[in-house]
Amino acid sequence: MDMGCCGCFGFSFAKKQKKNLRPRVEGGNHVLQGLLLNHEVVEEEEEDDDEEEEEDNNSYCDNMTDNERGDHEEFVNPSKNSQEILVYRTENGLICREFPVKETYKVVRSEDENGNKMVNEYRRECKIGSGSYGKVVLYRSQVDGKHYAIKAFHKSHLLKLRVAPSETAMTDVLREVLIMKMLNHPNIVNLIEVINDPDTDHFYMVLEYVEGKWVLEGAGPPGGLGENVARRYLRDIVSGLIYLHSHNIVHGDIKPDNLLITATGTVKIADFSVSQVFEDENDMLRRSPGTPVFTAPECCLGKSYHGKTADIWAVGVTLYCMIFGQYPFLGDTLQDTYDKIVNDILCLPEDMNTLLKNLIEGLLCKDPMQRMTLEAVASHSWVVGEDGPIPEYLCWCRRNKLQREQSVGSQTNIISHIN
Repeated sequence: MDMGCCGCFGFSFAKKQKKNLRPRVEGGNHVLQGLLLNHEVVEEEEEDDDEEEEEDNNSYCDNMTDNERGDHEEFVNPSKNSQEILVYRTENGLICREFPVKETYKVVRSEDENGNKMVNEYRRECKIGSGSYGKVVLYRSQVDGKHYAIKAFHKSHLLKLRVAPSETAMTDVLREVLIMKMLNHPNIVNLIEVINDPDTDHFYMVLEYVEGKWVLEGAGPPGGLGENVARRYLRDIVSGLIYLHSHNIVHGDIKPDNLLITATGTVKIADFSVSQVFEDENDMLRRSPGTPVFTAPECCLGKSYHGKTADIWAVGVTLYCMIFGQYPFLGDTLQDTYDKIVNDILCLPEDMNTLLKNLIEGLLCKDPMQRMTLEAVASHSWVVGEDGPIPEYLCWCRRNKLQREQSVGSQTNIISHIN
């Protein structure tokens, strides 16, 4: 059952470029394709949480030199790392949601009368995803009767799994939680509750359950989803990403696997496990932790790049996949794929929709300075179609800001009138 919420967990590359592009990775075709497309190879976990075996303490930084570790830390730790920024925003009420995420500090694990496992009010139904950090399980609340997708982790495992010289997987998970605590948008998966009992090893993220997701292989009619469906999906993706970027958040891994589709056809962006937050518009990064075939050319060269423009490239690759049912640049190896992303010319059919061709070329412009902006995409003729420009979303923090400005303006007018 390949559906539900947040099926991908934080997987990233940490090998340093020896030349202009990333190094070749040796291995069988199955492993190479898994790395290129970021489809993780994981062993099936036991259904009984208590019988799950912890993975050995390991790190993808084990074989890195000191310089390579420094490069990786530059990605994980921008000038002021995401954790510091997120904690500051949280402590100062700078979050964009009217109602805060519920926080529960007690875990009660039990069974119902039919032997189904329970976590607090939630009754387990089935596993719907897994990754390198944990798993995702479908639960039904016994309070409101709704389904929820719950990410389940073992804290001891997260603390042993080192992702950088000074950071563990727990850092990634806590950053993801802090980011999702800030967000509230119709095109972003909503975090409902965090369950973290200090007296147990269990840690849970209770997420809005999204019924399905669009997977590239075999999706829709031959060749892709068709222009009408692709346009509708793209509008939702762009709306959600504009919201993230306006809050100085770079997603870092936009791709079909992280774009979930509701029963009514609404797209919701999921999986913030490699996302980064910035204090201001300076979104410079050094390392790209996303999926290789969705990686922007500037990210393949081992130089600093703007995270937001890299997100936009990934949107372009996603649109290409939706239209043609394949990837624009895919080689037999990692090195070959990065070579193609950097050097190959984008080939589009001569007889395709002229407006759509212009849009894809703008999104997949290899020069990040010339690449189309999200605002330009939102008002592009192909995107507008018969529905008009993508509506501007007035988020919670902007509504508050406008209300404060109006209040100050009213007070000023009253004082002026009195004087």
